[in-house]
Amino acid sequence: MVERVYNFSPGPATLPVEVLQQASKDVVNFKETGIGLIEMSHRSKEFMEVADTTESLLRELMEIPDNYKVLFLQGGASSQFYMIPMNLLGNGKKATYLNTGTWSKKAIKEAKLFGDIEVAYSSEEQTFNRVPTQDEYSVTPDSEYLYFVSNNTIYGTQFPDIPQTDKILISDMSSDILSRKIDVSKFGIIFAGAQKNMGPAGVTVVIIRDDLLEKTPENTPTMLTYKTHADKGSMFNTPPCFAIYAVGEVLKWLKKQGGVSAMEARNVEKAGLLYDCIDGTDYYRGHAEKSSRSLMNVSFNLPNADLEAKFIAEAAEIGLNGLKGHRSIGGCRASIYNAFPKEGVEKLVAFMKEFEANNKG
Repeated sequence: MVERVYNFSPGPATLPVEVLQQASKDVVNFKETGIGLIEMSHRSKEFMEVADTTESLLRELMEIPDNYKVLFLQGGASSQFYMIPMNLLGNGKKATYLNTGTWSKKAIKEAKLFGDIEVAYSSEEQTFNRVPTQDEYSVTPDSEYLYFVSNNTIYGTQFPDIPQTDKILISDMSSDILSRKIDVSKFGIIFAGAQKNMGPAGVTVVIIRDDLLEKTPENTPTMLTYKTHADKGSMFNTPPCFAIYAVGEVLKWLKKQGGVSAMEARNVEKAGLLYDCIDGTDYYRGHAEKSSRSLMNVSFNLPNADLEAKFIAEAAEIGLNGLKGHRSIGGCRASIYNAFPKEGVEKLVAFMKEFEANNKG
């Protein structure tokens, strides 16, 4: 077997090796049943146990209150951009959005199809290099909800604190769910594509407060109604079975690591190593303002594009993969989600120092 590299990809992203090893067995023969996991009926008792365990672990790790449903949906997190306003708006209703990156911008575009959308804050003119403080925006009084993206994968920004509002609070947490402690009871809806911090691509987790299930307009298509999936325990249609299983295995791993609080401490340490390296020289420049820095995605630039290309190529040669930045801002990006090991960050920091010494001048 070829030695595994350090995968800095923003998603699909690195997964715990023990999860991959277990999955490789279960895909062929799940728990000695003689049938592979991805061949198994989603209504079999074996898979129903998988789904129930996955939900139970998520509830435990995130301390999800009983008056919330946990849904395992398809269509990616991007489908939530229209499902949320489709279920909660209509008939001239309003909502407030914070525009802090590509994914919030896409969500705003979709939401405008279903209601009156107020963009209360935007950092687009600053190339999305920061998120707002609480006093930099206000929520329209007649808004149904306030929507924000907690972490921005492309630009390397993250809300250090959860916005405060008396409206329904909705967050896309695709790239930082389970990376730090949050109070779920402050939210109406939390959603996340699994492929960054929870598992492989293919399933989107939606955590929704019970009362919101009754707000959907009657003309909403059946498959796009949250209550449809809540009433059937995410089994209205065939769910993404393997992805749900893999999320469950990642959650088992996360629990063994000490849970969300322990993971948060690790994430602070990992990001600190990388930001200290960036701040220790003028050779590397972080994209995000310091007060808005992400613990999950570190976007940075070198003195010029040629050096960035050389940096990325030489890093790949020593097993540091996936460091090319998004095309919208170029440069480099290190995604260091929960499953990314500290040793990989240390190796990157050592390479950064060596590369600067060899190419500065």
